[in-house]
Amino acid sequence: MKQIILITGGERSGKSQFAEKMALALSKHPVYLATSRIWDDEFRERVSKHRTRRGSEWTNIEKDKELYAVDVTGRVAVIDCVTLWCTNYFFDMKADTTKALQWVKEDFDRFTERDAIYIFVTNEIGSGGVSKNRLQRQFTDLQGWMNQHIASKADTVFLMVSGIPVLIKGSSPIAL
Repeated sequence: MKQIILITGGERSGKSQFAEKMALALSKHPVYLATSRIWDDEFRERVSKHRTRRGSEWTNIEKDKELYAVDVTGRVAVIDCVTLWCTNYFFDMKADTTKALQWVKEDFDRFTERDAIYIFVTNEIGSGGVSKNRLQRQFTDLQGWMNQHIASKADTVFLMVSGIPVLIKGSSPIAL
């Protein structure tokens, strides 16, 4: 049953909604694992809208790091999102990209050891121009390397383009 699915794309490309649709097609009671920290009122409102959009069929878990501590054995789990998960490690490791990457990879590998269907949502932030800001470039490196790590382990990878899922690796577990 273990399956790793990665859904990547730009901001507002429809990644989260596609991941939720897929999870509901695969399970009557999926898990939604939110990795964000709430840092201001605007983001608090955004999180509230996401919570409202999901119905009572969802098990909602908020965990910003150490996802391996969450047992989703036998479940379908949406992990939204890799970008914020990496952000948490990046800033907690004082922008040490090497250390943050090591920790987030270890967290991913331990988390996905269990028999479950994992649907990871991530941003393709490296598709734009190169930032003039050193800290942003460091984070873009971390995010890109983590996306590559997950994609290398994934059975299926989708790229979302303007709300349209484009299959780029494996086969779709649902009808598109």
